[in-house]
Amino acid sequence: MRPIGVGPAWAVFLLAGCGPGSPGPAPAPAAIAVLDTAGQRIGEVRLIPAGAGIRIALEVRDLSPGLHGLHLHQEGRCRPPDFVSAGGHYNPTGRQHGRRNPAGPHQGDLPNLVADDSGRGRAEVVLAGATRLSPGTPGLALVIHADPDDELTDPAGNAGRRIACAELPLTWPAR
Repeated sequence: MRPIGVGPAWAVFLLAGCGPGSPGPAPAPAAIAVLDTAGQRIGEVRLIPAGAGIRIALEVRDLSPGLHGLHLHQEGRCRPPDFVSAGGHYNPTGRQHGRRNPAGPHQGDLPNLVADDSGRGRAEVVLAGATRLSPGTPGLALVIHADPDDELTDPAGNAGRRIACAELPLTWPAR
């Protein structure tokens, strides 16, 4: 894995291929969440213990090619078709949105997800200090947006409508 970004309490990695020289199989997930649009499963999110936190490994398909805003939302509920049930971005410290915003970022801000020409994307985010609840007990939601996050504009980075959502059984205290 190669780091592509670092935030206030998380790190993001691109997933490398599993060819010769790969570090071996990934640890078994503590929980798996379904990532779906309004009724169509487009991927999954694996929650894996990672030292003093949780690694979120995301694999998705059937997106439009390009950048998509990726955020943690405060409510662990994903009700289609618009996923407003997920609430606003996870922001327990009351900061503004955006990794490039001088008054930000908040904990729900994650780097953009890149979908390749076939609509597939993969990423990993390590949330330092996050803890797993029992599987099936939503704590936060992971939301994919239609447009890229500009990483600056409050409250949501002009990332457009919510197009996919996964209910994550984890909690993450404010940092």
